[in-house]
This record gives sequence, structure tokens and C-alpha cells, in this order.
Amino acid sequence: MIVVTRLNGTRFAVNPDLIERIHESPDTHLVTLDGAAYVVLESLAEVVEMIAEYRAYVLSKARNFPAVTGYPLSLVPPAGPDDESGAPAPESPRK
Repeated sequence: MIVVTRLNGTRFAVNPDLIERIHESPDTHLVTLDGAAYVVLESLAEVVEMIAEYRAYVLSKARNFPAVTGYPLSLVPPAGPDDESGAPAPESPRK
């Protein structure tokens, strides 16, 4: 999330992955994928820089995330002749 400031001074966070476009005219407008529009104090360049920093942060966190071990991936065996649904039976019942 990036934190931006409304014209009245209140701050709010927005998910940069949901921002469709940003434009200045002269105020900066953030338009999200669902059509919501927000007018913010930050310039277009500042918002773009915040988004770049956020994405770099996410990538750096993902790079340092430990690999999961002990759960090897495997192929699902083909259905046997007695299986009418075509879907493989689970190896263990759901909890």
C-alpha cells in the first residue's frame, strides 16, 4: 500500500496494483480499476515514485522469503478404470 494525502489533509492508503491511471490537471487524480477517483496533494511524479518504491520493497521481501521444503510437488496419477468421475481420489480425507 502507498499512503497519499487528500486535499483536505487527511491521509489514506491505496493499493497501487489497483490504480488504473494517474493524471494531473493541475491536481493529481488517481483512478482505480473500479472507477473510483481520488484527488491527492502529491504530484504525479511523487505517486509514480511511491509505486516504484513499493514494488521494489515487495520484490526485496519476496527474495528474502525462505523456501518451503518438506512438501514436494508431484504429478497427479491418472484416474483408474473404476473411477467414473475422472477426478483422482484424495490421498487423505479433508479435515
